[in-house]
Amino acid sequence: MQRLYFIFLLFAVVTCKAQQPVIKSDDPHIHYMGRVALKAAAAELSWSGTSVKINFSGTGVKATLKDERGENSYNVIVDNKVVGIIHPDTTTQVYTLVKGLPAGKHSLELYKRTEWGMGKTWFYQFSLDDNSRILPAPAVKKRKIEFYGNSITCGYAVEDTTGQDRGTAPYENGYISYAAITARHYDAEFSSISKSGIGVLVSWFPLIMPEMYDRLDPMDSSSKWDFSKYTPDVVVINLFQNDSWIVLKPEHAEFKARFGDKAPGPDQIIAAYRKLVESIRAKYPKASIICALGSMDAARKEAPWFGYIEKAVAGLKDKRIYTHSFGYKNTGGHPSAAEQAAMAKDLIRFIDQKIKW
Repeated sequence: MQRLYFIFLLFAVVTCKAQQPVIKSDDPHIHYMGRVALKAAAAELSWSGTSVKINFSGTGVKATLKDERGENSYNVIVDNKVVGIIHPDTTTQVYTLVKGLPAGKHSLELYKRTEWGMGKTWFYQFSLDDNSRILPAPAVKKRKIEFYGNSITCGYAVEDTTGQDRGTAPYENGYISYAAITARHYDAEFSSISKSGIGVLVSWFPLIMPEMYDRLDPMDSSSKWDFSKYTPDVVVINLFQNDSWIVLKPEHAEFKARFGDKAPGPDQIIAAYRKLVESIRAKYPKASIICALGSMDAARKEAPWFGYIEKAVAGLKDKRIYTHSFGYKNTGGHPSAAEQAAMAKDLIRFIDQKIKW
């Protein structure tokens, strides 16, 4: 009898030691940033810049993930430093995010570098190493900022240093976009409602920002975001780059679908932009809104697009809606890492001058 008791006790000890603390996707110790869809079994991350963050005491963390297409990539951020990149597979797998940390308190964040055009990712749970414990969730930051943008805001091709301007997963990194840099500068919560190729009146695909801005799942027209869950102090809108090209292409399918055989005139363009800003203002009555443009060729001094923005905003007669041009970078392709950093510096200077928050 004593021998059987000893065997049972030994089994119990080994079993307990093998079990690792598990933090499911719906655990209140997790802090989500951005528009994340919380479903019964997993959290769905679609938008660029969405993240999952915890505080813990221990030496390592694993995550259980599945990707829709295998095209997304994530920064692994430990104690506010990027320590690695992972590319989740289309099958559910467990990924070691970090191991061998000094015992003690740490923070870990899984940050989506890529936009929803590369699909969504399902986050199921974190697993902590043995002798670890979860700590209270990271506090919600005092300041909140939100961006509505296109490929510039997504960080498209920002890490392609070859000049080929490739926007596939290895080269896109929203973490070093001007938008994300600005948010970190202010230690602000960050939300990015952005998609490469999107416009106000017309896009390179059959969806425009006025149809997308209020979605939780960007690929589902019936999936609506609850705007009461996140109220930004500052909103930045940086659009029109794609419109500026497509309105000159009457042969393009989206030109035909949106305009028929006649390009929109200035009044139609201004009215469409004004309507989008009015829609966002209705969601956030107290926010400061910056209607920006740049830093690609739509922001050239001789181009009409910033003038359209200025006229649209002037018609709103709202003292808390501002206009700002980043100017034209005058180089090929999308903004490089250095050019994104310069945009962030420009925007931070503008916010410091104009807005108290």
